[in-house]
Amino acid sequence: MAETIDNVNNFDTVALDDDNNALLLVDQTRLPHETVILALTSQREVWEAIRQLRVRGAPAIGVAAAIGLYLAARAIRADTFDGFYREFASAKAYLASARPTAVNLFWALDRMEEVALRHRDKPIPEIIALLRAQTEAIRDEDIQACRRIGEFGLSLLRDKDGLLTVCNAGQLAAVRYGTALAPIYLGLERGMRFRVYACETRPLLQGARLTAFELKQAGVDTTLICDNMVSYVMKNGLVQAVLAGCDRLAANGDACNKIGTSGVAILASYYRIPFYVCAPTSSIDPHTPTGAGIPIEQRPAGEVTDMWYARPMAPTGIHVLNPAFDVTDHSLITAIITDCGILRPPYAFGE
Repeated sequence: MAETIDNVNNFDTVALDDDNNALLLVDQTRLPHETVILALTSQREVWEAIRQLRVRGAPAIGVAAAIGLYLAARAIRADTFDGFYREFASAKAYLASARPTAVNLFWALDRMEEVALRHRDKPIPEIIALLRAQTEAIRDEDIQACRRIGEFGLSLLRDKDGLLTVCNAGQLAAVRYGTALAPIYLGLERGMRFRVYACETRPLLQGARLTAFELKQAGVDTTLICDNMVSYVMKNGLVQAVLAGCDRLAANGDACNKIGTSGVAILASYYRIPFYVCAPTSSIDPHTPTGAGIPIEQRPAGEVTDMWYARPMAPTGIHVLNPAFDVTDHSLITAIITDCGILRPPYAFGE
């Protein structure tokens, strides 16, 4: 089931429709031409939505996974906890297999599992009610965390600054506000007027299709640039700060984000422009010492050669490398803006 809405900024990117046993989400594969809300009721639909980027962005993926696992729990028919848990653990493993890089996916699923295990002596209907409460907590915490990131980030910016961002780390990547775009939205609420330069973000064009779209709908002064124009806008003084999201932070502060982010950080360092990573503490992975240990998702070749063209724009059979993410070295990051405050080098995230 799908519903079309007028303005994406008036709808939470991810939500639970408990009455209809459904996960509601904005289908980001259909933006910017159609703003469609999907109602997903099966585990296969939720898995496919995460895998195919109908829902994307580390915070939004985490919330969607939690809701998906709760819906799976509701559908389990078991008389004992052991029987319930076998099916619950299977559903958790299935959802976890959708994408390998964003740590929020596993963080949210682990939180749901911890609730089930901690209350294993309670009747199963009570466990399911507690799982629902946990999905609400994860969702509410995401909204609050993103707003706090916005508050902290705004303290580093000046009115009328030129800001550059890559991929999409706005409302569409979370429930509300987003991470890297949260300072922009809070500034807009307070009458500040930033100039935003959005990298198109090849090959999936999240900057062109999503960031430019949501910021334009919100009334933010936004200019779309090709990814290879970053040096030009920096050299010509159009950018005063870079705001980037993050799918996973290693213990040493290395930041994994959409492919191309590390190149932007290198250019920002050269031009002495602050490079800020915006991430909730849920994106910190203290178990991974450095970015070298973060698995990088490899996407299909067709996303590069065929996806946006009426005819393929590359020779048939050409080899294609399509990593979805890269890792920005901690030495290139001016500060990490979290929901708990602004962190500066040296970075060290313990367990």
